[in-house]
Amino acid sequence: MRLLSSKNRHLVGIDICATSVKLVDIRRQQGIFHLKSYGVEGLLPGTVVDKLIVDTEAVGDAIARLTKRCQTTSGSGATAVTGSAVITKIIDMDRGLSDIEREAQIRLDADQYIPYPLEEVNLDFEVLGPSLVDDNLVQVLLAASRSENVDQRVDALTFGGLKTKIMDIESHAIERAFGLMADNLPNMPELVALVDIGHNQTTLYVAKNGEFVYSREQLFGGSQLTEAIQDRYGLSFEEATVNKRERALPDDYYPEILTPFIESTIQQITRSLQFYFSSSQYNSIDHVLLAGGSSSIPGLSSMVEQKLDVPVTVANPFINMTIDPYIDNEQLEADAPSLLAACGLALRSFD
Repeated sequence: MRLLSSKNRHLVGIDICATSVKLVDIRRQQGIFHLKSYGVEGLLPGTVVDKLIVDTEAVGDAIARLTKRCQTTSGSGATAVTGSAVITKIIDMDRGLSDIEREAQIRLDADQYIPYPLEEVNLDFEVLGPSLVDDNLVQVLLAASRSENVDQRVDALTFGGLKTKIMDIESHAIERAFGLMADNLPNMPELVALVDIGHNQTTLYVAKNGEFVYSREQLFGGSQLTEAIQDRYGLSFEEATVNKRERALPDDYYPEILTPFIESTIQQITRSLQFYFSSSQYNSIDHVLLAGGSSSIPGLSSMVEQKLDVPVTVANPFINMTIDPYIDNEQLEADAPSLLAACGLALRSFD
């Protein structure tokens, strides 16, 4: 299973995360990207734990429901392993090597880069361009993931009726989707902080002139808010999730539960940025882009803007695309911030 390579063909993007599976199907019409369909299918708690798929068939069933609902005509999918499950390194290699020679050389030297036995990993590489140190060398991106992480995802797609054509890296998919939005940000900011607030984890990506240069994961996410709702109102996980989404909670929810959660989120963002500033020559950023399921919480973006004194936008990777008339635009606006990885994976059709 290749982790990086692609040949031009129609693929749907499948993002498997802790609470749901997301499908995005993008076509190209008259040279413009067109969102043909998308869908989000919830998963029961415990189906995916700490990035590992515990119940492959349940995930496969969710994928099958999505492909049916989205009327997907492609039998091929692109999915991703998450950053923490992947080792990536940029190494310099002789410019004159063929791909076969390069792969043999990497396998020979693999123990320098990968802390696992070779037979337990899926390995891939991609030539990035000229080396920065020597004209006779090229920069090569090496990517390796434990085979079980890759195999679980391939099996889940197979159960869902899709053939895995590409296994990508989640951060690369998100960076690809970010590229669709970068030109729309006001005043062409040099440094953008993309804050992806997931279910259990918040990831800060810093993009400099459109390219990701830094990332940091923190164990904090929307599950804290869901648990607080459960505890406060005696609801099940499913009830709390639905009521949170549909904003069907008592009047004290905003001051007692939501405001403290928003304040905690801002603390997490500030802390992550401080880590970045301490390791770079920068001490401020130009723009914050909020992504992930919790980013569209009412009041969050305005409070982040106020506290950090930086312009804030909620991510929408479909902003420059034409949208299929069957898609509910209001629902898409609510879902878009959590669809970055799935969107970036669907874009692999056009490599």
